[in-house]
Amino acid sequence: MKKSVLVCDDEEGIRESLKLILEKDYDVIFAVNGNEAIEKLKKGPVDLVILDIKMPRMDGIETLKKLKATRPDIKTIISSGYKSMETAKAATDAGAVDYIVKPFNKTEILASVKRILA
Repeated sequence: MKKSVLVCDDEEGIRESLKLILEKDYDVIFAVNGNEAIEKLKKGPVDLVILDIKMPRMDGIETLKKLKATRPDIKTIISSGYKSMETAKAATDAGAVDYIVKPFNKTEILASVKRILA
């Protein structure tokens, strides 16, 4: 059975590109905001979350904290359009296991997902 990856990003183009990168090896589930991601995590099996840092209403760090409150064991990768040590530290402090900068490098994403889900 394929492992499942929940992609939470408010940009459709990002969701589509992650689908193309991941769908061969993983079941890919989508959420357009933090609240939807939390609901999907509660409803079904999710092995990994790829979470955008900048989203309307609830940002990625707040969403990550709520995801961890729901499922403390959930593994999460934070994605951002900005390379910032401060943001990367906030993400890892909140429980993210990796931090990836957009635009995505297909090889980098697949390597990170495989390493985390191994």
